[in-house]
Amino acid sequence: MSYEDVTVVMISKDEEGSITKVVGDIRRDLPGAEVMLVDSSADRTAELAEQAGARVIRQFPPQGYGPAMYRALTTPERDIVVTLDCDDTYPTEQLPQIVALARDGYDIAGTTRLAGGRPASMPWANFLANQLFNLVASALFLRRVRDVHTGMRAYRREVLHRVKWHPKGPALPIELLLAPIRLGYRVTEIPIDYRDRVGESTLQRFDSAKWTFRRIGRARFWPKERFRHG
Repeated sequence: MSYEDVTVVMISKDEEGSITKVVGDIRRDLPGAEVMLVDSSADRTAELAEQAGARVIRQFPPQGYGPAMYRALTTPERDIVVTLDCDDTYPTEQLPQIVALARDGYDIAGTTRLAGGRPASMPWANFLANQLFNLVASALFLRRVRDVHTGMRAYRREVLHRVKWHPKGPALPIELLLAPIRLGYRVTEIPIDYRDRVGESTLQRFDSAKWTFRRIGRARFWPKERFRHG
């Protein structure tokens, strides 16, 4: 099967230890898909990604997570845009499943790292915080939300351009999930096996938690018109 309707996007900063493997795994599991990296690295990440077959957009000096993700999500021209982390934590062999769901009519096909309980690679504090975030989102949106923070989702490109989202600040995946839910788009989630990351995490937990609650509240209580383009 060919995936010429798919672009897999990642943002990276100093991921030279994992990027060659991740790009290779994507190309193996989604033959024909475009792999695109928005890179702000000071190491050889960009060079290695290009050698592995990825399209690299340099954003250096770094402008932060939000601008990098905005560029990654709005640049592709193919019908389905898949987000992925480039630290080898997500199982690329399950990418065809979420792409199939997007092709079959779902506007967003997400994943949950938490369906089987705490992944061995996730510290207890992170696991409990994520469960709290999911519980709050589920209660406010009156539906089961299994993983607001996952970095592995397939979006129909038109959703990314029709829904207005705010790239400034951390925790953007929350708004990319909950704003479309609020607007009535079709969303589903499947369980995945989450693995140990390659390299050090750059997550700032307090800032991320603050922005998580802010984005959940914004997606739920702001007027719907603020999330629509046009």
